[in-house]
Amino acid sequence: MNRIIEGMRVIEASAFIAAPFGGMTLAQMGADVIRIDPIGGGLDINRWPVTRDGASLYWAGLNKGKRSVTIDLRSPEGRELAQALATAPGPQAGILLTNLPTRGWLDPASLRARRSDLIMASVIGNRDGTAALDYTVNVAVGFPMVTGPVEHSGPVNHVMPVWDLVAGYALVSGILAAERKRSLTGEGEFMQLALSDTGFAALSHLGLMAEVQINGDERPRNGNHVYGTFGHDFRTSDGRHVMVTAFTQRHWTALVEATCTQREMQAIEQLYEVKLIREEARWTHREAIVAFMRPWFTSRTLAEVRAGLDAAGACWGPYQTFAQAVREDPRASTANPLFNEIDQPGIGRHLAAGAMLDFEGAPRIPVTPAPRLGQDTDAVLAEVLGLESGAIGRLHDAGVVAG
Repeated sequence: MNRIIEGMRVIEASAFIAAPFGGMTLAQMGADVIRIDPIGGGLDINRWPVTRDGASLYWAGLNKGKRSVTIDLRSPEGRELAQALATAPGPQAGILLTNLPTRGWLDPASLRARRSDLIMASVIGNRDGTAALDYTVNVAVGFPMVTGPVEHSGPVNHVMPVWDLVAGYALVSGILAAERKRSLTGEGEFMQLALSDTGFAALSHLGLMAEVQINGDERPRNGNHVYGTFGHDFRTSDGRHVMVTAFTQRHWTALVEATCTQREMQAIEQLYEVKLIREEARWTHREAIVAFMRPWFTSRTLAEVRAGLDAAGACWGPYQTFAQAVREDPRASTANPLFNEIDQPGIGRHLAAGAMLDFEGAPRIPVTPAPRLGQDTDAVLAEVLGLESGAIGRLHDAGVVAG
């Protein structure tokens, strides 16, 4: 974590990944992110993975560094409190982040009536208002149809919610851009992001859309080959797998040197009258390259492969399970300044990541755990709305707030 945007206050009303991830990213750069949930928790309060006692590791992971307020949002008084928090005065306040339906207390018009320079970021599924989740977006944009073994005929889903994460970062950049606009002009902003647009935009940005329209091509399934260049997986003698890539001439030269296949690569070049320093040649003759390189990997352990590839300066990485990544890789340890060990309330002590960006002028501070649900209700009501203890107590007695 760092404090590059310290002083900014963001109210978050969210569930699942995109908005909570965006809010956590802002919190880990110093913003005061206050998450509002219904009493007892929102839709994602118990989402897996969970501890053996049922505490959500998912919820805790996505809410690090935030403050938690719980309000009965079904009651008029509760909705009034939530709107008051979202529109509270202050030059760096009045920022609302949500992926919930923008109605009720989240209605943009009623919020802007209370604060005309409100900045509000909203995530919806599809532009037409219909529902979409990461998993439905991913299947629509084509990636599952080119994922998996070449001989496989059906779709293969991946398990990483990439479009939710992309949406979270888009929300962060949008909020920061809108806050800059407001600081210059005094004007607020309502921005809306369709989750499905993150996937379809990627088709354009990565050239996949143009490949269909210009070339008329349907991308085939290529297994673990990297399309258009050389990259493939190899099995080691001790049953591990590694991925090697050669996107550049330097990486190709290093890989050939490490695997001692100079003579074999020259034979391919002479036979097919090509130069393997060119990516398209490596792609076209990928199967022959793999066949010649495979014996080097299968005759060596992972440790020996690591030593040889590292010595040559090749670009590669070991395939790892989640457990292997956490237990064996020094990048997932406190040796990496990204990580601290935290004592997460209700869960225990574990490794946790802070902000991914390093800012020279904003040194890192230790990662802040996620709050317990509702733990900051009283402090936020007093600090942001100026409520006295008696008024807060009456709200508790009436069941309007909890924590």
